[in-house]
This record gives sequence, C-alpha cells and structure tokens, in this order.
Amino acid sequence: MKNVTAETLTPKDYLSNTHPIWCPGCGHFFVLHALATALASLRIPNEDIALISGIGCSSRIPAYLDVYGFHGLHGRALPLAQGLKAIRPDMTVLVAGGDGDGYSIGGNHFIHACRRNMNVTYLVMDNEVYGMTKGQPSPTTDPDWQSKLAPHGTDIRTFNPLQMALMSGASFVARGFAGDQKSLAQLISSAIKHEGFSLLEIKSPCVTFRPEEKEWHKKMRKLNVQPSENFMEATKNIYESDGFDTGIFYQVNTPVYQPALMDEKSVTDFEKEFEV
Repeated sequence: MKNVTAETLTPKDYLSNTHPIWCPGCGHFFVLHALATALASLRIPNEDIALISGIGCSSRIPAYLDVYGFHGLHGRALPLAQGLKAIRPDMTVLVAGGDGDGYSIGGNHFIHACRRNMNVTYLVMDNEVYGMTKGQPSPTTDPDWQSKLAPHGTDIRTFNPLQMALMSGASFVARGFAGDQKSLAQLISSAIKHEGFSLLEIKSPCVTFRPEEKEWHKKMRKLNVQPSENFMEATKNIYESDGFDTGIFYQVNTPVYQPALMDEKSVTDFEKEFEV
C-alpha cells in the first residue's frame, strides 16, 4: 500500500503498477479509471477496500487496483464478497464482473445477493458477449446477433439485469456507460455510499468481438433517469428503457442483512458440538 493519507488520495493512488492487458479501446479501461476516481472522491483508505471478481475480461480488474483483491471462481464472486462482508463489516466490499460471469453461471448467486441486501456494491461490465472466450453470445446478447459461433443468432430473448435486480430485492439499481467517465464515477460513488446491495450495470463496449458497439456513445443518454423510491415507477422505467438510459432507476432504504459475529467463546462452543 502507498504511504499516503486519506486527505491526499488521488485516483492514481488507487491504481497498481500492473498494466491492464485488455484489448486497445476496450471499455473496461474507462471503468477502471472511473472507479479509481470514485474511490478518491470518497477518500476511502486503500487498505479498507476489497475488490472481488470472478472470471472474464472484466474480472481482471482487481490486479489493476492497489486495494485488497481476490480473483475467484467463475460466477462465484458474490458469495465470496458476502462472506467477506459478513466477517469484516467494516470493509468497503466491491464486486466486479461481466454479463457472462454474473448473469449466466453466476445468475443464482446474483438473485440471492439482491434478496439478502448486504452492503455490497456490484459493478457489472456488460458488453453483451463472452469476450475472453472468443465471442460467444451472453445472456444479454440480442437474439438475432450473428457471429461465427452463432451464425443464426440464439433466438433467445435477452436477460434484463435491472428488472431481475429490482424484482429480487436490490435496494439500488442503476445503469452507467463506460464512455462517460465523469458520470460513471458519480454513479459508482453513489452505489458505494448506498447502504444495501447496489447493482450498477455498466455498458462497456467490446471493440474486438462487437465492433458495432463503438456506436453506443451516440445512443447513450447521460444521466437522464432520476432516482425513484417507488417500486412500480422504477419497474415501469426499467421496462420501457431501450438499454441506453443511464442513471439511478431505484434507490430505497430497506433493512440491510448483516449476520452477527460470533465471539471466540461462541466459536469454541460451536466446534464442540461437532466433536466425535
């Protein structure tokens, strides 16, 4: 960890010396720097932050930040993060992943993380494709998108992460765009400050396998959604969105799940129950 104080932290103080190996032009570069900017604005000491990830291009991000990091198994980042938060409630626990890692193999964990509403922030870099494994369609890929691996498309309707998060109990549901770093940093900051489970869906173009996504910057609407505490209003706004609206769709204060910690005596007594 760098020898700095919270009052003097800058975005560079959160970046590690490891150079990212994403493809040139990948949206994840911008997410990384927006995250560093958000952390600097919140002045959270590096040693008080943990970033957990799964598998995929986006899940490399813990190596690029000078915070505690854990690169876990495919789709298992959320249970790892919740376990950490359970035992270290004092830490700022962040989770990073992609649309494949989070919504496919990790879909069940995603639903129940929303339901538990622990104080964890989930940043999902959605490029609508499996980038690291050479371009397969992901749960958020349009059904008619054609590629070498799916020449006729999938004919399967897309997964709507914001709808699922809202219906499953998340208390903060938002969407941002990698190409608008300033607004994205604001959204990340808001997500971290929120008490409860925060989903921030980040549209992050994959210029290698989805070069058409370079045009997203022409379609994205900058923070045109205002936060709502009304479940039905948020549901309507999410349902009617074409995927290019950004901002906080839903934010409400609901009970945060935080299991009670066991003291040393309780742990010893618990272990004795299983002695043979």
